[in-house]
Amino acid sequence: MKLAFYGSSLLSAYWNGAATYYRGLLSELAARGWSATFYEPDAFDRQAHRDIDPPPWAEVVVYPATREGVRAVTAEAAEADVVIKASGVGVFDEELLDQVLAAARPDAVRIFWDVDAPATLAEMRADPDHPLRRRLGDLDLVLTYGGGPPVVKAYEELGARLCRPIYNALTPSEHRPVAPDPRFAADLNFLANRLPDREARVEAFFLAAAALSPERRFLLAGAGWEDKVVPANVTRLGHLGTADHNAFNASALAVLNVARDSMAEVGWSPATRVFEASGAGACLITDAWEGLEHFLTPDREVLIARDGADVIEHLRELTPLRARAVGRAARRRILTEHTYAKRAAEADALLKYAHEARRERSVHA
Repeated sequence: MKLAFYGSSLLSAYWNGAATYYRGLLSELAARGWSATFYEPDAFDRQAHRDIDPPPWAEVVVYPATREGVRAVTAEAAEADVVIKASGVGVFDEELLDQVLAAARPDAVRIFWDVDAPATLAEMRADPDHPLRRRLGDLDLVLTYGGGPPVVKAYEELGARLCRPIYNALTPSEHRPVAPDPRFAADLNFLANRLPDREARVEAFFLAAAALSPERRFLLAGAGWEDKVVPANVTRLGHLGTADHNAFNASALAVLNVARDSMAEVGWSPATRVFEASGAGACLITDAWEGLEHFLTPDREVLIARDGADVIEHLRELTPLRARAVGRAARRRILTEHTYAKRAAEADALLKYAHEARRERSVHA
C-alpha cells in the first residue's frame, strides 16, 4: 500500500531531531511492503546540511516552502492509501493539515503523527480553536513518538478516535559500537540542540556538573550553543552530523541525556540519543522521568541523576570497566526490545487496523 508522509525532513537532521525516527520507521515499513513518499519543505537551511542521500526505501519530494509549494504536494495525497501529517514541519503546518485531509480519498486512512506530543497538547488545551483540535474527529489515528499513557488519555479526551505511541528506537546497522575517536574523548559527552525548554535543565545537569568538576573534560555537541557561556572545561563542537554520532557516543566515559521540560514532566518520552548511545554501547546517564524503566533498568542499564551533583557523583564512582558493563547491558536490552523493526511491526498493525476500521465505517454509514 502507498503511504504519503508530510514531515520536517528525512534527508537532514539539522535542527531536526525527528530525522532518525523517520528513517528508522520508514525503512522498516518499506521492508513490510509499504511504498512511502516523504514530502519535506526546503526550509531552515536543511537541504544544505543533508546527512543522507535520498534512500532506496522511500521517495523524497522536496518542495518550495511556499503556499504554492504546499498546494502542489498536498494534491498528491489523493494517490495514497494512508496520508500522514506530522507535527513540527515548521512552515505552513495548518495549511498542510487542512489540505492533506481535503485531498485524501474517502477510503484513505488519515493520521496525525506527533513527534512533540506534550507541546502539542499544551497548545490545544490553551486554544479551543487550535487547528488540530478542530480536526481530531476527521482523523482515523493519532500516533506519537512518546508520552505513554498520559498522552494517550489526553488525546482521546480531546476527541481522537485512537491514539497510540510508537516510541523512538534503534537501527542496529546504523547505531553500533565503534572504535573510540580521540576527537571525542572526554569524561562526559552531551549532544542536543539548544532549545528554550531544555536550556535550564542543561544548565542544571551538564554545565553545573562541569563547574563542579573542573579537572574533568566535557564535550557539548549540537546547534545553537555558540554564544552560550560555559565552564572552561567544556568544549563546544557545534552541529554534529549523524555519521559521527557512533564515535561521539563510544569515545567518552559516559554520555548524558537531558529531556526537555515538557517531556520530563509527562514522561514516557525517550529521546533519540537514549537509543543511539545504548546502541553504541555507551554508558548513559539520564535525568529521571516517569516510564524510564519501560526502556532501560536503572543502575544496571542506565544511571539516573537528579541534578548536576548526581552526575558528578556517578562520574566519580564510574570506572571504565563499570561503564562498559552498563553500556553492554543497555545494548542487549535495546536490541531485544527496542529496535525499529519492532516499532514498525506495531505501526504496520495499527495502520492496517485503521484501514479496516475506516472500511467498516463506510459500509455502515
